[in-house]
Amino acid sequence: MSVVTPTRPVQPAAGTCATLPPVVGCDLRVPLVDGRSVAYANLDVAASAPALAAVADHVAELLPYYASVHRGAGYASQVCTAVLERARTTIGEFVGAREDDVVVFTRNTTDALNLLAGAVPGPVLTLDVEHHATLLAWRGSGGHRVLTAGPTVEATLEALREALAARPTALLAITGASNVTGEILPVERIVEIAHSGGTRVVLDAAQLAPHRRVDIAATGVDYLVLSGHKLYAPYGAGALVGRRDWLDVAAPYLAGGGAVREVTAEGDTAEVAWSPAPHRHEAGTPNVLGAAALAAACRALDPILDDAVAHERALLATLTDGLAAIPGVTPLTIWSDAPDRVAVASFTVDGVPAGLVAAYLSAEHGIGVRDGKFCAHPLLARIAGGSDAVRASLGLGTTAEHVERLLTALRALVTDGPGVGYSIVDGRWQPTSDPRDHDPLGLGDGPVGRGAGCGE
Repeated sequence: MSVVTPTRPVQPAAGTCATLPPVVGCDLRVPLVDGRSVAYANLDVAASAPALAAVADHVAELLPYYASVHRGAGYASQVCTAVLERARTTIGEFVGAREDDVVVFTRNTTDALNLLAGAVPGPVLTLDVEHHATLLAWRGSGGHRVLTAGPTVEATLEALREALAARPTALLAITGASNVTGEILPVERIVEIAHSGGTRVVLDAAQLAPHRRVDIAATGVDYLVLSGHKLYAPYGAGALVGRRDWLDVAAPYLAGGGAVREVTAEGDTAEVAWSPAPHRHEAGTPNVLGAAALAAACRALDPILDDAVAHERALLATLTDGLAAIPGVTPLTIWSDAPDRVAVASFTVDGVPAGLVAAYLSAEHGIGVRDGKFCAHPLLARIAGGSDAVRASLGLGTTAEHVERLLTALRALVTDGPGVGYSIVDGRWQPTSDPRDHDPLGLGDGPVGRGAGCGE
């Protein structure tokens, strides 16, 4: 067990909610180890964004009508069926889907990529900088290749051009915005390179869609995947949007009710006529509330997304400049010439484990960040030497006070060290003496596991 000795007291500032559309929990107060409470500074939005208040209200409005869909004659069932199918249209419009594109509901981005993996009729190429979901979904499909990204965007584009020209490739899987650094690749140029050799493109928009407008038709992207829990709709739904042909002939993602047109029993076998996409890949009772929440988030974000981008750019500039000015803090980047970046910043602190930094920020300053390798082990091996890092990510509920509180806390950490002792318990850094109530919902003292996470 490792222990760090306290050296100083802590005085964090209070927080306020942002002026953009409110998120649930923007006024949440959290306890500190010194017995005080402060407004929570949620700087872990890239992991799971809080629900927009409008999304939560829509789900509450729908709940009295909650019923099974597609096969029910009851009024509530018909209402839910209409909500579900209208949600497809809303989500498609939000991402600029073409008229003949299909919207398949999934659990999240990872689920959507694994669904698409079963429909790709050939080899897949990915970069080594991807989130594990984009990197690993294709491993069992045969012919999956991982390409090392270059030190610059331009070098990476040239490497993609050469790799696609060297070998026939059915699909290029590419991230819209890095979940580690926020850096954005030029999607239209990538699509042009891929299409010139007959390769389709799937865009992982999990981190991009909450922060930038995406347009399938305008960019030429063939498929797009996203998660509701990144898009201020944490109710368990995601989507795969894109061309129908592969999805209409692929084996159903799951076998079961809702995915079939007809089933007959002949002798000792069951014969099936499968439905076309999207229902072909949505067996079982769908997550109506999740789909409704995702569509509600799209409706709420669409008219204000440009304002949100300006809000986040200003905060990110303050955060980026502030991190670079703190001795011993090293911001992480992939490319020296990335044209744009969403509001995500990862960094290391010399001599201080990332897990301890995150525990300190939470326990002594009421700040939530992410620590680890962010489900991107190959990328962290490259830009952080394989070490864990700390990630701060911003969103609609983030305020200037939140960012300044983080920078103030980090400056105090590198100057004076933490204010209380910390030790590793069950694999995570925690205050050696922690009086905070970790069961505010009163659920009891049952076993709590750390969970698999993204590995060590």
